[in-house]
Amino acid sequence: MASVRVFFLLILVYVGSVPYTFGQDSVALADTAEEISLKANDLIQIREQQYQDSLLRKKLEEQLISLSTQGDNERQQLLREINVLRSRDSILYAKRKQAVDSLRSLNQGVPVVPFRDTLFTLYTQIGSYTAQERAAAIENRIRSLADNYKVNVDSIYLQQNEDSWIVIWQDQMIAGVNEEDAMWADMQIAQLADHYLHHIRASIQQYRDDTSLQKIAMGIGFAIIIIAALALLIRGIGKAIRWVKKRLLLLRTSLFPGLQIKGYEIVSANRQVKFVWSILDILKWLLILVSVYLALPVLLNLFPTTRGYAPILLGYFIKPIKDVAQAIVAYLPNMITIVVICFIFRYLLKALRFFAQEIHNGSLSFPGFYREWALPTYHIVRVLLFAFLLIIIFPYFPGAHTPIFKGVSVFIGVLFTFSSAGALGNIVAGLLLTYMRSFSIGDRVKIGEVSGDIIEKSLLVTRIRTVKNEVISVPNSQVMNSHTINYSMDVDENPLIVYTHITMAYEITWQQVHELAKKACDQVDLLEKNPAPFILQTSLDDFYVTYQINAYTRNPHKQALIYSELHKHLLDVFHAAGIELLSPHFRAMRDGSELDMPAAYKKDNGN
Repeated sequence: MASVRVFFLLILVYVGSVPYTFGQDSVALADTAEEISLKANDLIQIREQQYQDSLLRKKLEEQLISLSTQGDNERQQLLREINVLRSRDSILYAKRKQAVDSLRSLNQGVPVVPFRDTLFTLYTQIGSYTAQERAAAIENRIRSLADNYKVNVDSIYLQQNEDSWIVIWQDQMIAGVNEEDAMWADMQIAQLADHYLHHIRASIQQYRDDTSLQKIAMGIGFAIIIIAALALLIRGIGKAIRWVKKRLLLLRTSLFPGLQIKGYEIVSANRQVKFVWSILDILKWLLILVSVYLALPVLLNLFPTTRGYAPILLGYFIKPIKDVAQAIVAYLPNMITIVVICFIFRYLLKALRFFAQEIHNGSLSFPGFYREWALPTYHIVRVLLFAFLLIIIFPYFPGAHTPIFKGVSVFIGVLFTFSSAGALGNIVAGLLLTYMRSFSIGDRVKIGEVSGDIIEKSLLVTRIRTVKNEVISVPNSQVMNSHTINYSMDVDENPLIVYTHITMAYEITWQQVHELAKKACDQVDLLEKNPAPFILQTSLDDFYVTYQINAYTRNPHKQALIYSELHKHLLDVFHAAGIELLSPHFRAMRDGSELDMPAAYKKDNGN
């Protein structure tokens, strides 16, 4: 039957129009197809019942006509049966209408578009013709009639068959309308047929009007006017840009002073002028391109054959602007959230910096927290807060949940991890050195084999200036792995002890060596008188005695000068006393009768 083919076709069209997916989409597609199948079966059964009722009613009506007037009882019985069938037919029709309405959202139909506009939409097939084939055939027939100027649109009329209507010209059928079409269009069949006729006539007449010589001539004339106006507009844009450039040249000295910071010229006036010139040239060409692009749809809309391209070109221009505007509007709540979060963090950092500066200046103190820890701790907390801020606002960034954004984030993280392993080690070591308080800026230290004054402490390196004005950069990780000698840390309370060694022959008494060494220390201005210097005998060697001369100083940065002065005065003092700072080695054959010691001790021993 025709109804069976119609609704099975609907099932196939709908299933074929849904994209094939996996998982949950496949389950949903199966459920929808099953629902369509059930509704189509119900509709087929209703239609079949209507068909059987119509046959029975026709048979009963024929019997009623054939009855004579004497059979009143039988006549009344036939009338009651006919009325029952008519009532049931109305009920079945309502059920069919309800079934069609339930399938309406699933069947989008096939539009009939012979030229540009949709005339009407087909939902069902007739005979072996599907809705797509019906629409294509109607479009071809309408185009053929429109090109045949012998056809008068008023000669197109309607013709009624048994249960359908036909839009016809002479003996050529253009479109057919049946009860199923009327039901899907939610109209009476005669009303729908008249609707088809009206739109077919109007479309043919409109096509002929649009393609008439007068219309084309007017389109050419308007096109010439538009092109001329476009040329004038482009010329006006060029003149306007040149006028702006001339005005800027007149005001060049006041508008383009250049960009300087602390006397250093970052951007010269000529570079500023060139930059503004480039911006104006880009603006000029941008305005020209926009003008040409907007004029094209107007030109294309003048002629019927190109009129369909006008909305497409306008869509290419308007759609990106509309999408950007909609994206900005949709992003406004997230943007406000980011601004509020950044505002809170900004003033939190200001408060932390205030307290850190107060601790650094000594205005505020906490037990066990040193002043030099204040600013480094602030910088550490600031970095952590910035990291925490990024973690909080990351989900509010546009595209934060897209796979591309996540992939780039992971790539940057991996790249940073593998490329900065050594740098991170130095940073951690720099932080530990800050809280270890091994040295401060200006301290005289010795790190490994390097001696000098600390001139810079950073997260990555420590820089030392040697006594020869050599600046040596030592990675913080190496500083952590080496021992550090700080000559300056406790010098105010416990002066630094400088020391040197001299050797004396055994015949020189230690009392005399002590006296002369202390006298030499007293002559060095950079050595402290209190505490007093002291001398130690560090060893008794084969040919001499080794003395260690120790003295206090509060000038650890001048050790080279102090040692030089001390050595100079030791030479002067000992030479003035007639003692050589020399330990001669003698070779002698001894018989054991004489002692090798100072003369005073020899007398005490009876020699």
